[in-house]
Amino acid sequence: MKESRVRESLGSRLGFIFLATGCAVGLGNVWRFPYITGRYGGAIFVLIYLLAIVFLAMPIMVMEFAVGRASKQSIVGSFEKLQPKGTYWSLYGYFGLAGNYILMMFYTTVTGWMLAYTYHSMMGNLAGLSPAQVGGFFGGFLENPERVLLWLFVAVTLGTLICIGGLRSGVERVTKVMMCGLFIIMVLLAWRACTLPGAEKGLEFYLKPDFGKLADVNIFELLHGALGQAFFTLSLGIGSMAIFGSYIGRERSLLGEAVIVTGLDTFVAICAGLIIFPVCFAFGTQPNAGPGLIFVTLPNMFNVMPNGRLWSILFFLFMSFAAMSTVVGVFELIIANFIDRWGWTRTRASVATFFLIFILSIPCALGFNIWSHIQPLWEESMVLDLEDFIVSYNLLPIGALIYLLFCVSRYGWGWNDFVAEANEGRGLKVAQGLRPYVTYVVPAAIIFILVMGYIEIFKKF
Repeated sequence: MKESRVRESLGSRLGFIFLATGCAVGLGNVWRFPYITGRYGGAIFVLIYLLAIVFLAMPIMVMEFAVGRASKQSIVGSFEKLQPKGTYWSLYGYFGLAGNYILMMFYTTVTGWMLAYTYHSMMGNLAGLSPAQVGGFFGGFLENPERVLLWLFVAVTLGTLICIGGLRSGVERVTKVMMCGLFIIMVLLAWRACTLPGAEKGLEFYLKPDFGKLADVNIFELLHGALGQAFFTLSLGIGSMAIFGSYIGRERSLLGEAVIVTGLDTFVAICAGLIIFPVCFAFGTQPNAGPGLIFVTLPNMFNVMPNGRLWSILFFLFMSFAAMSTVVGVFELIIANFIDRWGWTRTRASVATFFLIFILSIPCALGFNIWSHIQPLWEESMVLDLEDFIVSYNLLPIGALIYLLFCVSRYGWGWNDFVAEANEGRGLKVAQGLRPYVTYVVPAAIIFILVMGYIEIFKKF
């Protein structure tokens, strides 16, 4: 039977919420968030981050949803359909699409690490190792190009197989299972972490703001970290949210949907902190250790915990679900672009996505071993650092600014058309009085993120 080329739609509102949340939830929540929270003083950072989510990031999410739903197209086609005649907003669509490819060029590599550690935890290969042996295990893994490429292949293959099954039967169904599993495992891990002896010190650091610590941190760096994390964690600016908006009906207003998605995403980030900080303080370890925290420090802690192997399996399964949910979400955007623009079948688009992402991801995977001599930015930087710089420090904030200007400017889609689309259906409405705020305050915050990001990068040279 010939595969249908009719554009698909999601089967339920829950499917949309889980898909959008799954795409937003990822390594930014469960790896980057605890790391920078520890770096910037704990609870103070969390407070500013929560304010940034509500007042800065959420309006951009509503705009992405609205652009997607109004156009029923992926990122390039959405701007082409909604832009006024004679304007060129759609040019950014190609940059945004490229951003999704670049994101997957390093994200699938790291997702492969998570899957590998889930496997090794299940096999007991990390149990009983000394701290030096655990560190050597991670170093040896990264230095072995065949092993890193194998797990990259596994990550890309899983993402492709889920998407090739169809929007409802594959992407929606599997994402529901992954997100339910993620929530259950996360709550179990948080409960275990919070009941460890000495965990209360970690909870105090994480949840009780100490404003006296403001004197010990650079306030501009603190603000940049919190605001940047708010945009990064929701994958705003490269059409990741817009694609799921294009699959839903108009029964519900979009502000209400954005509140639910950002709420669930923030819940995951907060719970990640409830796992990391109690464990770190219980074992006297700094929570701002970067990649080593996940792949060296925590495995060492699991080795001295009662039933540590079980908790290690659950932790890396939790990390794998979080990472794979984002992989599937971004793969769906890339596949939808092939279908919308060129009329490809889902199978053909999925196979093309598999080969493109796997081949494009090879430089990042090899950047930790046989191509480690390539230092594209500062001394000791890697291919991953360059790819992350392009996406996180450029395309995400610039893309968020473009979506915002497109929705508020009379030279773009325009405020009235945006509000009409966003407020269609039952639920919370976008107030007309918010226009000055989103026209001037939110863009200023995004420009601040962009400028501070460059200052942070230049300090490394």
